[in-house]
Amino acid sequence: MEVGKYNVLTVLRATSVGIYLGDDEGNDVLLPHKYVPEEIEMGQEINVFVYRDSEDRIIATTLQPAIQLNQFAILEVVATSSIGAFLDWGLEKDLFVPFKEQNHKLQTGQWVPVFLYLDEETDRLVASAKINKYFQNDQISDLEPQQKVEVLVYEKTDLGYNVIIDNKYKGLIYENEIFRRLAWGDQTTAYIKNIREDGKIDVSLQPLGFLQARDENTQIILDKLSQNGGKLGLTDHSDPIDIQEHLNMSKKAFKKAIGGLYKEGKIRLDEDGISLVL
Repeated sequence: MEVGKYNVLTVLRATSVGIYLGDDEGNDVLLPHKYVPEEIEMGQEINVFVYRDSEDRIIATTLQPAIQLNQFAILEVVATSSIGAFLDWGLEKDLFVPFKEQNHKLQTGQWVPVFLYLDEETDRLVASAKINKYFQNDQISDLEPQQKVEVLVYEKTDLGYNVIIDNKYKGLIYENEIFRRLAWGDQTTAYIKNIREDGKIDVSLQPLGFLQARDENTQIILDKLSQNGGKLGLTDHSDPIDIQEHLNMSKKAFKKAIGGLYKEGKIRLDEDGISLVL
């Protein structure tokens, strides 16, 4: 049974305060009545999150936390005290960030990127705002260029946006390669562009390679044409900002995509835009 993670457990017995769930190793944990599904049966398996409650007891819940053990997330500070800060992570007991794990003194109402770890001395789940020490860029083993990944945008820099890749690595999306609105806290699909010898990772929001990128961009254009009754008021002379706003792609990518669609006979090039060939 792993604290800080989801566990698939078996219903063992019912009590006045809830039901007890067990794993294959003989461990059990209480799921309080308020979290027990209505039609639960003895012997049935159930997926629950296991953590310590306000009285420091290991307990199960069907609530969904915003972060799990060894993961990153951006959470809101809901309280502070003389020993640290507390974050809302979707459970009854707020998540603690001790002062030693803060880059600066956190204030109520702030949103902060954190990493969830298990404190070995207390065996409690604790959050750290010093996230840089938890990135694994010094031992990259499961990434390669052009690979599709999930990223969390957590910091704006002079070069662009720092992102967390697959809950393991720190990466950078360059400002001049962003062709759609991107905001702090966004979670999105991206692609590995380059892995440097020093462990730094460049990330792209667009698929890499002409054919792959064109295929995705042409589908975006075809979808937009279908939504707009077969017409789209954009041409290869349109302002790049208009193209970016309507299609989330650069003018260069747009021109390549409509060129391919025209050669395939799927669109007609008009003076005031493009039209779908039916």
